[in-house]
Amino acid sequence: MKIIIIGGGPGGYVAAIRAGQLGAEVTLIEKQHLGGTCLNVGCIPTKCLLHSAKLAEEIRNQGEEIGIEVSGLNVNFGKVISHKNDIARKLTTGIAGLLRMNKVKVVEGAVEFTTPGKLSVLRTDGSREAMSADAIIIAVGSVNARPPIPGLNDNPSVIDSTGALSLEKLPESMVVIGGGVIGLELACAYAAFGTKITVVEAADHMLPMLDGEICQVGIDHMKKMGIAFHLEHPVQAIEKNGEGAVVICKDKSGKEVRFAAEKVLVAVGRRANTESLNLAAGNIEHDQGRIKVNESMQTNIPGVYAIGDCTSGYAQLAHTASAMGETAVEHIYGMDSVYDETTNPTCVYMFPEAAAVGLTEERCKEQGLAYAVGRFQMAGNGKALIINGGEGMVKIIAGKKYGEILGVHMIGPRATDLISEAAIAIGAELTVDEFIATIHSHPTVSETVREAALDVYGRCIHAAPNRKKR
Repeated sequence: MKIIIIGGGPGGYVAAIRAGQLGAEVTLIEKQHLGGTCLNVGCIPTKCLLHSAKLAEEIRNQGEEIGIEVSGLNVNFGKVISHKNDIARKLTTGIAGLLRMNKVKVVEGAVEFTTPGKLSVLRTDGSREAMSADAIIIAVGSVNARPPIPGLNDNPSVIDSTGALSLEKLPESMVVIGGGVIGLELACAYAAFGTKITVVEAADHMLPMLDGEICQVGIDHMKKMGIAFHLEHPVQAIEKNGEGAVVICKDKSGKEVRFAAEKVLVAVGRRANTESLNLAAGNIEHDQGRIKVNESMQTNIPGVYAIGDCTSGYAQLAHTASAMGETAVEHIYGMDSVYDETTNPTCVYMFPEAAAVGLTEERCKEQGLAYAVGRFQMAGNGKALIINGGEGMVKIIAGKKYGEILGVHMIGPRATDLISEAAIAIGAELTVDEFIATIHSHPTVSETVREAALDVYGRCIHAAPNRKKR
């Protein structure tokens, strides 16, 4: 079996390794960096900045309280960036080694379709080669969206998330356009480093993928960090202003509002990175560049698959792409493999970090589902009190009749690690009773999950009961 994979990000390289395990002759074509956006200018670099920023925030705000007294805390931003680069380098080097171990041939170059199922590869040395295979997997990911805002493209003070991860010095002020995951994660990092942050958002809410209660805990914390939020403020234009820029918005009354800053971060989402593929020549169906696929990641063209951010209708997450990659390869090999997003967690690495899987309370209401809710505040958990003073909560949504887990939402210490327990519960169709019956080790933040499950029945141990016991 000969398989060509276009793109070496978390979707492409995982698909390549899985194909190698199954004995395929695999060629992976990457035009820039192995590891894709995630490892080079996305997930991993952002979390490196956030780790450094969180450490600074904890020392500044919690250190004295717990007996760690530091005078003259200084952020060496150059070393912050250097540490980020070192981590990314280690991971991408590791991926190259894994690909060699699985006998994957890596080709550096750009790809385009010439006819359905046929490719032309322009190598970095300038040579061009026609390629075909038994199966092709498109894994080209996404790129930062550039909204049509007047003055955006010709202002050196305007950056995207890639630019925010490679600044040479810490800016004194920054306006963040967009209240989504990328914008708020970077807002938290720079605010903790000492940058004055202003977030402007066109909608009347932020982080729509999160449960409303969970989101509010995060917003309240970010406000304490000094981050200013301006909702329902669509951006009209960006003007140059000396060494910085001015973001011109309209508030909900229609009045013009101006925000000046040294840097402007545009974080309004991402679009599929498919422009150079010539999808029309490949006769591949797509929606404004996002490729249409079925649950086995098949496109409309036999033998051509697509995975990750470049597909239509799925979450744009690294672990989504990886799972899709395995699904596509296994389907190519005749296995009954389908991609099911039911257990796909969402993680937001703001301060405190948040995570969710399954249905939100808002979605349950929209669907007319009968449900019960259990909540537990991190303030009642010993480990959370130690880590961050007990800020945060866990919220479990369960079916009213049978107690099946419909959704789990959390914000606080270790939330992005704890969420996998909930994902397994939803995938295995477990109930609140099975959460309760599972002994959780002490002292850990994981105890909050069991406590929230107990609260569904009004049986919370470490908090006051709020309903009839069962």
